[in-house]
Amino acid sequence: MNPCHRLATLCMAVFCSIGSLLASHAVAAIPDAPDRERGEGPFQRLILRGGTLINGEGAPPRGPVDIVIEGNRITRIQSVGNPGMPILAEKRPKAEAGDREIDVAGMYILPGLIDMHGHIGGKEQGTPAEYVFKLWLAHGVTTVREPGSFNGLDWTLKHKRRSEENAIAAPRLVPYVGFGMGYPQPINSAEEARDWVKRTHKQGGEGIKFFGAHPDIIRAAIEEAGKRGMGTTMHHAQLDVAHLNALDSARMGLTSMEHWYGLPEALFENGPIQKYPADYNYNDEQDRFGEAGRLWAQAAAPGSEKWNRVRDELIELDFTLDPTFTIYEASRDWMRERRAEWHDDYTLPSLWKFFQPSRNAHGSYWFDWTTADEIAWRDNFSRWMTFVNDYKNHGGRVTVGSDSGYIYKVYGFGYIRELELLQEAGFHPLEVIRAATIHGAEALGREHELGSVREGKLADLIVVPENPLHNFKVLYGTGHLKLNDSNEPVRVGSVKYTIKDGIVYEAAQLLADVRALVEAARKEAEVYESPVLSNKSVTAARVVAGQESTR
Repeated sequence: MNPCHRLATLCMAVFCSIGSLLASHAVAAIPDAPDRERGEGPFQRLILRGGTLINGEGAPPRGPVDIVIEGNRITRIQSVGNPGMPILAEKRPKAEAGDREIDVAGMYILPGLIDMHGHIGGKEQGTPAEYVFKLWLAHGVTTVREPGSFNGLDWTLKHKRRSEENAIAAPRLVPYVGFGMGYPQPINSAEEARDWVKRTHKQGGEGIKFFGAHPDIIRAAIEEAGKRGMGTTMHHAQLDVAHLNALDSARMGLTSMEHWYGLPEALFENGPIQKYPADYNYNDEQDRFGEAGRLWAQAAAPGSEKWNRVRDELIELDFTLDPTFTIYEASRDWMRERRAEWHDDYTLPSLWKFFQPSRNAHGSYWFDWTTADEIAWRDNFSRWMTFVNDYKNHGGRVTVGSDSGYIYKVYGFGYIRELELLQEAGFHPLEVIRAATIHGAEALGREHELGSVREGKLADLIVVPENPLHNFKVLYGTGHLKLNDSNEPVRVGSVKYTIKDGIVYEAAQLLADVRALVEAARKEAEVYESPVLSNKSVTAARVVAGQESTR
């Protein structure tokens, strides 16, 4: 639901001129990520000793195993015994001079996670690249599709290159470009659409993010992108969805969709237009999100002929769903998202200010959010989740995206919450991990390099002290609270190591860096104890001493 800045919101509101708006407004990029100071490696030879492997392809866990990494490649995966029994020393890969060995006995090894909808912060939210990148890495996210590159394609490509060189502490970046961005005039024809795609591909864009346009223009752009091996995705925004729903665009060759707009419209049985109230105004954010929570109510029933037909055709077209449940969760339980414990230490004051109710900020639609609105959204979630789970059960590809930086969602934390929500939708935990890893890699066309733990693949891995299949909460940077044998509450879990391209990052160090950034930002803004962030009051956060937030 969230383009990265207010310009993109304006573009969605005026689709007929989206290209010209994106082209004619300069966007000030957020600060560059600093040179890498964290992480060790890559090593000539690194051996992870004695972990339990969850390979990302849906296979059950196995272990203990030793994993050998040479440079940035996995070269050997060796079973070294049976659970609860002594390690079979004769089966272990022998250590050589100069090898780095890490004992991960009792821990779990997974592929690096892939966020298919990750905006690299924004100037309006005051989120510097370092803050975003380190939170992603600390939560095991090693690859991010940037859907829009709204900080500027050149800026995104620069960080993509520096990440590939491991000059910065950052995930791999896959830059998609907002349709029409950088073109010298509005795109009003199929020929101009093709020309824009050619230019964008030449500049280094790997895919396109659409919000809407005339179907002939979208079709031409998708066809041209396909010729160049570029991926395509779309947020089927409400101003154009009546004549181009998700099934229409999939038939044109669109490879994936964001969120869920356009999907229920493909399932409408009584006309193509949502039954908006007479006083609805799309530019009113509460109207927009409030009625969005009533959209699935018009869709065909689960198991109906139309439901099954749309589901099966999308699967036949090899269409990918990237639902991003997490970014809408505040709509069904606003208090839960406002009070999430990680806000205390990990939410920048500028980001917290951006989250507050405001008629001028995208996604800050809490003007008078009611019990009825939340109930409607809970029903919306139930129907939406039913379709996504049914899609997966019949062979459709579902991926994991977070869209954090909006609507009370903080980078990394929002991604882990998406894993929990997929489980709520009906996914087995192994299916959730598969969606977060190999299915993301497949959607990016990189399954031969990324997405699972296989010999020959790139060394993108995470190591977790607790079993995430038992409880995804152990992946949060704040860990999971439970009672120990002495009847005392203790924190367990969080990622221990994130390995990206053979470089070993200690997640605790990355999280400490983020906490320091947040603390420094609060001091710079003269922030004193915020009632909301300390969970001592429900009053609005005081962002600057002596001033109440108006957002």
